[in-house]
Amino acid sequence: MALTWGSSFILIDIIIRYAPTTFVPFGRSLFGMIALFFVPGSRDHIAREHRTRLWVLGLIWMALPFFLFPIAERTVASSIAGMMNGALPVVVIVVTSIWMRTKPSGQRIVAILVGFIGIVLIAVPSINDGTTADVKGIFYLLAALMCYAVALNMARPLQAIYSPATLMLRVVLISTVLSAPLGIIALRSTRFSLPLFGSTVILGALGSGFAFLLFGTLLKRTGTVRAMIPTYFTPIVGTLLGVLFNGEKVLALSLIGMLIVILGAWLTSRPETKSQQ
Repeated sequence: MALTWGSSFILIDIIIRYAPTTFVPFGRSLFGMIALFFVPGSRDHIAREHRTRLWVLGLIWMALPFFLFPIAERTVASSIAGMMNGALPVVVIVVTSIWMRTKPSGQRIVAILVGFIGIVLIAVPSINDGTTADVKGIFYLLAALMCYAVALNMARPLQAIYSPATLMLRVVLISTVLSAPLGIIALRSTRFSLPLFGSTVILGALGSGFAFLLFGTLLKRTGTVRAMIPTYFTPIVGTLLGVLFNGEKVLALSLIGMLIVILGAWLTSRPETKSQQ
């Protein structure tokens, strides 16, 4: 999961060199749907009363964040996008506390504060540098993380009923339908090439297909907080690929911020003492 999602930022960067940003959610959802269609059990029946929730999940879990990331990467380096994605466990804790109407423990509050300090250290120097990020791009990245966090909480009741393959196929199918109108229009402005096709297939089949399937399996077996553990390594993968293959400049403060974000994410998954529970 970490390798797949960590590489997604440089793959998006490659795709938007040849295609409009509106092509990305459609392309990756389509190939994700094709990949999951052949997974055993993925085509099991879904009850009618759950279909409305699935449409919402298709929008906020995939279609919308899949759109926000490429928009952000028009003005934010792929390495910075990867660093910011490491804050997902911290954002999930905040959203889950609001969703469940529960006050986080002292340990969780410390983790949240540490995580957001890291976000600031990643974003502010990058914005001030003027070459690796801007305010609007950082906002789009944070909005995408919020979408993921809300979706994880919305998906919880369905995860208790359906297998990860069944649930994820429906979500990515709906994402394909929702993103198709703009995605098909974008084809008219797309320069077709082997890098575009290869990046789209890998991003879709692996990043939007099998990685989400693995993530859904973790969510069902370990719960939301522990399922976030693979995302600790996502920013490391994203940063290394951006530097090695894109020649991106990474500021020292941003690297420190990334390590602090990973520390905050790790703190969110630590078992709490009985007095804190």
